[in-house]
Amino acid sequence: MDSLPLVTQLRFARSEFVRGLEGVSEQDAIRRFLPMNCISWIVGHLANQEHRYWVIFAQGQNVAPGLYERVGYGKPASTPPLAEMWAAWHMITQAADHYLDALTPEVLSTYFLRDGKPVDENVGTLLLRNTYHYWYHTGEAAAIRQMLGHKELPEFVGDMDVIRFSK
Repeated sequence: MDSLPLVTQLRFARSEFVRGLEGVSEQDAIRRFLPMNCISWIVGHLANQEHRYWVIFAQGQNVAPGLYERVGYGKPASTPPLAEMWAAWHMITQAADHYLDALTPEVLSTYFLRDGKPVDENVGTLLLRNTYHYWYHTGEAAAIRQMLGHKELPEFVGDMDVIRFSK
């Protein structure tokens, strides 16, 4: 089954996020330029959002206990190890893909339940929010890398030939 175009866009945003962070060292990943968070936090933070939406809400599983407390929205700043955050990100996006691969257009207008009540946004809106969140933090990470003095960074959206939309 082909992925929905919105899922394809999320996957492309993920790939650009990864491409934008290639070569970042553990040491550079934990450097903070206030008021921004560090790169390792950003990796964990995006993993946390996918975990919340596509693993906890959608599948009723918690594959990364404690991640929200470390890198969730509104939590105190932290500088987690980059390797640990990438490991969590890979595990979570793989688990999320089980749900995302099965999405249908009809499901996009439905709502997840949290504590027996619908969450504020429907599945389609959460999918857009997740994708746009990647683009926001991809730009922030690029700015951090510039401040770190990294050279030859990706300058623009990468190879879009990998995206094929069907009728």
